[in-house]
Amino acid sequence: MTTLRELLATTASIAADHREGAAERPVFPTTADLAAVASALGALRDSPMDAADVIAELVAAVEPALVATSGSRYFGFVVGGALDAATAADVLTTAWDQPAFNAVTSPGAAVVEEVTGQWLKELLGLPAHASFGFTTGGQGANTISLAAARHHVLARAGWDVEQDGLIGAPRVRVVATGQRHATIDRALRLLGFGAGSLEPVATDAQGAIDVADLGRVLASAAAGPTIVCLQAGNVNTGAFDDLAAATAIAHEHGAWVHVDGAFGLWAAASPALRHLVAGIETADSWGTDGHKWLNVPYDSGYAFCAHPDAHAAAMSYTAAYLTAPSPAAGFGQRAPGDFVFESSRRARGFATWAALRELGRVGVADLVDRCCGLARRFAEQLAATDGATVENDVVLNQVLVGFGDDEQTDLVIAAVQQSGECWMGATTWRGRRLMRISVSSWRTTEDDVDRSVAAIRAALSSLR
Repeated sequence: MTTLRELLATTASIAADHREGAAERPVFPTTADLAAVASALGALRDSPMDAADVIAELVAAVEPALVATSGSRYFGFVVGGALDAATAADVLTTAWDQPAFNAVTSPGAAVVEEVTGQWLKELLGLPAHASFGFTTGGQGANTISLAAARHHVLARAGWDVEQDGLIGAPRVRVVATGQRHATIDRALRLLGFGAGSLEPVATDAQGAIDVADLGRVLASAAAGPTIVCLQAGNVNTGAFDDLAAATAIAHEHGAWVHVDGAFGLWAAASPALRHLVAGIETADSWGTDGHKWLNVPYDSGYAFCAHPDAHAAAMSYTAAYLTAPSPAAGFGQRAPGDFVFESSRRARGFATWAALRELGRVGVADLVDRCCGLARRFAEQLAATDGATVENDVVLNQVLVGFGDDEQTDLVIAAVQQSGECWMGATTWRGRRLMRISVSSWRTTEDDVDRSVAAIRAALSSLR
């Protein structure tokens, strides 16, 4: 029978082999690889099996069908390949198996989240007094932030939404552009507002908010509970709303301002790009991802709120069996579970702490700056490619590319994906199908960009 130590040593070796080889294996599995997975996993067994044999079977069945997101030529969905220290910390997180609800269920996890949350606020230029929650990703961060907003704007109108719900409550206006991320709509559905409650605001050619039109929309109805959703980093173009001007106008109308900065908020960590988020600190809530540009393993996101009481009121709960920490025990009083949806939750602070400790301020800034430089390299080479057009102003790490009509563009994207050399997704922008390139990984180099451009040119040439 395999011992635990032997099992973990073998598993660590398999994991290291996978990560070391990720840069050179096909970025996306073949159709045959995918078709073989289900049968390779086998049927439910009647009898037990040695743990080492279980892991061997799992690796043999699944590894050929894995996507090389930890490699250097995966450019889909703003996925950052996890840093080494963050990956190792995540392994420890699993081994330690801490239920990170409060300082009784895991004092260590609570303290690490408290320290790391302060680091994140400092790095991103957010108010020192803001509360924070370590959540699953951008969806969780946006939903938590909008729940805090719901509490705040309705409490000011004299309504206790946590106690009385939304039936009979004052109507809450939610104002956002047509370029918002879809997680905003789903958050509104989950929170009882409904996606149809949105009042649209116009945008410019790059998808950034039209501040004058925001003023018009806000002035078009009588004052009442209002939430304005802004964006730091358009999901397609990377464009930024004018956060300072838009927030000022929204606050003049008594609105809560939430900033969805799933990846763009990390521009605040770069002295060269910080101007893109000027005024970020004046908003009321913010959401961002760790598994995007901080290159922390999935799943990792952060919600921040300038009104900690509203944040806790929207999220926290009590039960007789949920023992609170004793001040006499020396534990911090902040309960991580009071600021997110989950009670049974992974100790996400360990991997984030490790990523920030490995990189430091300079390393985070360099990671962001290098990815943006590599995105510009993509754009320059593709703009010089016959049959390709770059469709956005490359201000961050996002590049949109067209290859003639929609059908041709989709064919080029499919050919590139099937080549296994690199992987980029597709999107629809301003009514056109386009290739969407997101440069987000610490492992990506200039050579990776050049190889990927060559693959795109080869695909385009083959279709001619």
